[in-house]
Amino acid sequence: MKFEEIKELIEIFGESTLSQLKIKEKDFSIELGKAGVDSAPAAMPVEVKTESAEAPKAMQTVSTEEPTAVSAAGELITSPMVGTFYAAPSPDSPPFVQAGDTVRKGQTLCILEAMKIMNELEAEYDCKILEVLVQDGEPVEYDKPLFRVEKI
Repeated sequence: MKFEEIKELIEIFGESTLSQLKIKEKDFSIELGKAGVDSAPAAMPVEVKTESAEAPKAMQTVSTEEPTAVSAAGELITSPMVGTFYAAPSPDSPPFVQAGDTVRKGQTLCILEAMKIMNELEAEYDCKILEVLVQDGEPVEYDKPLFRVEKI
């Protein structure tokens, strides 16, 4: 199997609903796997083993494993909308919250700008900010983790 065919196979597998795929031909075998809904969020490693002269030695192992961006400890506060994250009310003001701050229910955590409308994101419960996961001015998607917190 040629490297281009392997790349195409990986792309098709990634878009499919299959969770595992094994192919074995003469002196070539490939095993692909995806993390399930209830398992770890990172993709499983993909290995390509071949003794064929068609694939260069450097291309025998392909990994699609992605690093996890968020630590497991604490609760996550995620973005309720698509927009731009602002940590402070204005560029020359201090941020609403920083790592280590204790906040009360209803306290403003940040501003999310969507279509020129500034939306304040408020704490839904008393908590301690463990980590701010996005930078000021960074675009955010729906459900993107913004803060890692510990409930009080």
